[in-house]
Amino acid sequence: MSIGLKQSLNLSQQLVMTPQLQQAIKLLQLSRMELENLINTELVENPILEESADSESTTQSVSDVETQPESKPTEENPQASEDFNWESYLENARSTPNLPAHRGGEDDLPSYENTLTAPASLTDHVMWQLKMSDLTDPQKAMGEVIIGNINEDGYLQASLEEMAEKESFDIHELEAVLYHIQSFDPIGVGSRDLKECLLVQIYDMAFNDESLERMVENHLPDLEKKNYQNIAKTLAISMEDVVERVKIIEELEPKPGRAFGGTPAHYIIPDIYVAKRGDEYVVMLNEDGLPKLKISGFYKNLLEEGAQKQAETKEYIQGKLRSAVWLIRSIHQRQRTIYRVTESIVKQQKEFFDKGIAFLKPMVLRDVANDIGMHESTISRVTTNKYVHTPRGIFELKFFFNSGISRVHGADVASETVKEKVKAIVAQEDPAHPFSDQKIVEMLLKENINIARRTVAKYREMLGILPSSKRKKVF
Repeated sequence: MSIGLKQSLNLSQQLVMTPQLQQAIKLLQLSRMELENLINTELVENPILEESADSESTTQSVSDVETQPESKPTEENPQASEDFNWESYLENARSTPNLPAHRGGEDDLPSYENTLTAPASLTDHVMWQLKMSDLTDPQKAMGEVIIGNINEDGYLQASLEEMAEKESFDIHELEAVLYHIQSFDPIGVGSRDLKECLLVQIYDMAFNDESLERMVENHLPDLEKKNYQNIAKTLAISMEDVVERVKIIEELEPKPGRAFGGTPAHYIIPDIYVAKRGDEYVVMLNEDGLPKLKISGFYKNLLEEGAQKQAETKEYIQGKLRSAVWLIRSIHQRQRTIYRVTESIVKQQKEFFDKGIAFLKPMVLRDVANDIGMHESTISRVTTNKYVHTPRGIFELKFFFNSGISRVHGADVASETVKEKVKAIVAQEDPAHPFSDQKIVEMLLKENINIARRTVAKYREMLGILPSSKRKKVF
């Protein structure tokens, strides 16, 4: 066997992820806010780019770039030619109608107060009361440590022993300050568990009811399971007395910080609008707030004056121009893809727009991909974090893609439609005798929907509906 060097020629095809293709894919999956931030960043870093003040750009708009002839590499792909022909590129730019666009007014925006006001946090509210209290300075220092360990629900996260050891506090004085804080608004803030939280509120209302206190201290599991017979037997009181005290407990607040917690409201700006015009639906891109880019006229003047003949200037301007051209093209391609995907969704889900969620059809990414001639991965990127404003409300584009549930007879039904039916069944049930999951399965089967009990349980949990044992109302 001989060892030697050999040359061979192989022909193969490979997909090369160029920087331009990577940029186009990145822009495709950005949300509207992320796209605005990226455009503003590029406007700062790239002097070739400018924001057009008018609705129709005077030099180079998104649609202008898209309509450049494929046969001219210097116009479509600046990298294809070392000597980029500025005159040809700028002179051949021509205006074409943009895709249908919607530009909202001030009525579409949140009110001025909603954009500026910030709700007070639980920590700030309790800290303000601590500063206004008649406690001594050392006690206020202990109170600040306690308040700093209270979570959003109003419960104390750290133990008194841990705080006393870490801050060198006397544990008895620390506990006295904690009891004082628990009397602040909201009542029960700083409680260590649910039992203590409810008892603090009962003491504050001065009921002086031993049976009520014992129910909270010893029978919280029975209260959760609505096992009132066991409570009545253990406390040796009548069922009427148990019911009367349960009503009091139900009025207590298990999470004192609820009024101050939660995430602030986030206003969704839709990427696209769907409006009904007669019997048809019109798809319009939301261009409101998105900067409209164009090529700077200043650099065109530099070109005409011959500045491009300087080697360093020419190289710098060509690099920035390539970046600007590809950004404009990628943005337009993104907008056009969103438009085409939404148009396909509206065409395939027309019954939903006409009649409501009960007529939502099962649909997967492949259905839209085959309709518009794109890959499923592209459809997935387009529909992520993109929202559409429709006569039926605002939905994420992902909402329209859901699995199908088989019927006994006929076509499949969308999973979102089944969820809505489960929600409607629970809303109509008798609170004293709520439907079990198996009963809901039987009721759906009467409507020609074949579904397993565990699927009903999963949909119920997704809808935030409790099991039947916890939905039951004894009184």
